[in-house]
Amino acid sequence: MSQKVLWAPWRMEFIAGAAKHPPGSCVFCELPRLTNDRDNLILARGRSAFVILNRYPYNNGHLMIVPTRHTADWESLTAEEGLELHTLSQRAVRALRGAYSADGYNLGTNLGLAAGAGIKDHLHLHVVPRWIGDTNFLPVLAETKAMPQHLMTCYDTIAEHWRPGDK
Repeated sequence: MSQKVLWAPWRMEFIAGAAKHPPGSCVFCELPRLTNDRDNLILARGRSAFVILNRYPYNNGHLMIVPTRHTADWESLTAEEGLELHTLSQRAVRALRGAYSADGYNLGTNLGLAAGAGIKDHLHLHVVPRWIGDTNFLPVLAETKAMPQHLMTCYDTIAEHWRPGDK
């Protein structure tokens, strides 16, 4: 049986940084407290939510809209938080359209482990650009996803298309 190897040097940053996020901590609560938004992949901040690039994306441009308040309960969102999540998702689609001209977009929230939440204790809305044919032979036959653009280049590309009034 042949071994499947995927070169992903940026994963070392995750492995080396695992100690920065001890068990019980919340990355979605910690990152907005830090000051360098680009280093932390935060594209925009609102009053009650922020936009962050997914560090382990499904596709290039995979964003998440996250309420600033720590909650996993969709029903606990205030009207302001819910409105801002949706407003920021519209702005995210606009920026992604300008940056990548995707053929479509998936928007969704996974609430709880059974629903596929990777971070189950802090809800977040995924915005994933999609292209016709983006599910090609590589993930089907090799169970491997190729990411054609480095994460920081992706951040910069989207940031260039985020309208000044959208921050």
